[in-house]
Amino acid sequence: MADLLQIGGITDVMRDRLEAAFTIHQVSEGNYPADKITHVATNGHDGIPPDVMAGLPNLKMISCYGVGYDAIDVQAAKARGIMVTHTPNVLNAEVATTAVMLMMACYRELLRDDAWVRSGNWEEQGNAPLTRSVDNQKVGILGLGRIGQAIADKLAPFGTTIVYHSRSAKDVPYTYYASLPEMARDVDCLICITPGGPATNKIVNREVIEALGPQGTLINVSRGSVVDEAALISALEEGRVGWAGLDVFEAEPKVPERLRQLSNVVLLPHVGSATVETRAAMGALTVDNILRHLDDGTVISPVPECADM
Repeated sequence: MADLLQIGGITDVMRDRLEAAFTIHQVSEGNYPADKITHVATNGHDGIPPDVMAGLPNLKMISCYGVGYDAIDVQAAKARGIMVTHTPNVLNAEVATTAVMLMMACYRELLRDDAWVRSGNWEEQGNAPLTRSVDNQKVGILGLGRIGQAIADKLAPFGTTIVYHSRSAKDVPYTYYASLPEMARDVDCLICITPGGPATNKIVNREVIEALGPQGTLINVSRGSVVDEAALISALEEGRVGWAGLDVFEAEPKVPERLRQLSNVVLLPHVGSATVETRAAMGALTVDNILRHLDDGTVISPVPECADM
């Protein structure tokens, strides 16, 4: 029986399937047989620490539970012939739903109006102030990949005008902006769904945030590193940007107190794909990749950098 190193948690269903083919060792226990480990099961948050990967001489494959894999040094893995996989597509619709939900919660002041009812203000002071319509908005998508397209599809019934910014123009029926600040100036709402990593670190900086403006809304369902959190907090406090709906944060699960105190934000605990159905599909694909690789050396969903391996 082969040996697998588990980093982070897995579900009971995943464990049952893996235990039929592997002896599972926990990285947290620290006494695993490093020379016997051939496969690693991890997730997008924990990844695999460089020293752990370097200490596994016979590692052949890393399976990541999640579409994001910036916590894994893929180039170092590929240089050693180690396959890396992730779980794209099965979570596209769910993350897109989360993005639209955050946008609607900001536009229709869901938290404010919920508090208005709970506090008794409706009875004592009358109707809550008016909100903004989600219909007929111009939305800029930062990172028009599979999830970005799913967001555009879900917004279509609202009469949304979609524009986008990415590394290059795509064959899509939306206007492409080569300049992110220029796109931010032209839209009502900016939705971030670009991969994390050095190339996108704080790409939504002070200039972009201020270009979005006092009536603008920022939604982030990508990675906390994509947005300059300190600049965003200051802009929200000072009214230089209107609203923000955030599912991810720079140092999650730590969220700055200043951000938590703001009334013009909606905050979620990184739950973009966190439904029973979608997480089950992600877990199944994570295990399917491992078992197929063990069986014949192939995988179902390699990360793009490993697609040619």
